[in-house]
Amino acid sequence: MDKISLSTVKTYNPESFTKRVLFKTDASVTFVLHFLPGQRLPAHRHPGSTLYLLVLEGSGELVLDQRAIPVAAEDAVMCGGEVNFSFENTGPDPVRLYVTLTRLPDERYAEER
Repeated sequence: MDKISLSTVKTYNPESFTKRVLFKTDASVTFVLHFLPGQRLPAHRHPGSTLYLLVLEGSGELVLDQRAIPVAAEDAVMCGGEVNFSFENTGPDPVRLYVTLTRLPDERYAEER
């Protein structure tokens, strides 16, 4: 068993969103993304994976295949990796997203940013 307190990885950067990896196995990776107001995650895909996302705090807008979906704290989302996915913190407060990707297509998705 592994245990990590999310408070120990809570990191914001005024230049860009941050990514902190919590757990990594051969089959999945779990990480937390941190966004200050106005910061965004560019559109991308995770072919062959499934994405699970929980909004821990804050609010913003997910765009899934060009469909805008408002999200806020305690919202959970699941989508296939073929979906073109982006996020923007459109609210006044910082956002934290808890993300798990299963069936990793390659190593770059497990790297911190």
